[in-house]
Amino acid sequence: MIEVKELRRSFGPVVAVDGISFNVEKGEVLGLLGPNGAGKTTAMRILACFLKPDSGTASVCGHDILQEPTAVKKSLGYLAENVPAYSEMTVGGFLNFVCDAREIKGRARKQALDRVVPSCSIESVYHQTIDTLSKGYKRRVGLAQALIHDPRVLILDEPTDGLDPNQKHDVRKLINKMAKDKCIIISTHILEEVEAVCTRTVIIARGRILVDSTPKDLKEEHQCSLNSVFRKITTTNTGKKAKSA
Repeated sequence: MIEVKELRRSFGPVVAVDGISFNVEKGEVLGLLGPNGAGKTTAMRILACFLKPDSGTASVCGHDILQEPTAVKKSLGYLAENVPAYSEMTVGGFLNFVCDAREIKGRARKQALDRVVPSCSIESVYHQTIDTLSKGYKRRVGLAQALIHDPRVLILDEPTDGLDPNQKHDVRKLINKMAKDKCIIISTHILEEVEAVCTRTVIIARGRILVDSTPKDLKEEHQCSLNSVFRKITTTNTGKKAKSA
C-alpha cells in the first residue's frame, strides 16, 4: 500500500533523506526509528505530500505522490509532529471543519464523529477551545482528525507524545485494533511502543536506512534489548547500507 523508491531531499547542504526505499503492506505497522535529525519526519512529510522530494518518488494505495497528491491525501490520515489546529476553535468545531475539508456530510459525518470521538477519548473536551487543552489532549485531537475519514493508510509522527501512561496504553490499543485493516507507519522514540505495536522496524540515521527487520529478530540477533540494539546500530553503522531480516 506504500511503496517508496529512492527518495532524496536536502535542505541546503544538509541531506535529510538520502535515497531511501521500502514497502509497507496492509496489516503491517512499521516503526520508523532513528536519532533526532535522522530524516524520519522529512520522509513522512514527503509521503503525506506536504513536502516534495528532490528526486525519487513514492506511491500510496497506487497513487503517485508527485502525479496524484490529492488522491494520496484522500487515501491517508496524517498526524504531524506538531498538530496544526486553530486554537480558537472548539474540538467539535475543529473536527467538523476537518469533515468539511474531507467532504464528509450528513449521516456519514455523524457516524465519523461518533466513531473517532470516543475512540480517541475526547468526549470530555469536545466543547472546549483547543487553546485550553493540555498537550496530551491536543495530541488526541490530532489523532482524531487523522482518523476521521477512516483512511486505509496512517502516517503517525510521535502519536503518543505528551500522553500519560494510561493514555499511551489506550492509543497503542487503538493502533493494534486498526492494524489488521490498515497500513500504518509510526515514528517514535519510545522503544517499548515499537515492541507493543510494530510488526516491523526500519532504523535510519543521516537520512539512510540502516536496518529493516522486526523487533523480535533484532533482539534475537543482537542478544540484547531493543534499546541497546538501537544504540548499537545508530552509533556504529551510520553510512552503511540497509540490512534486512
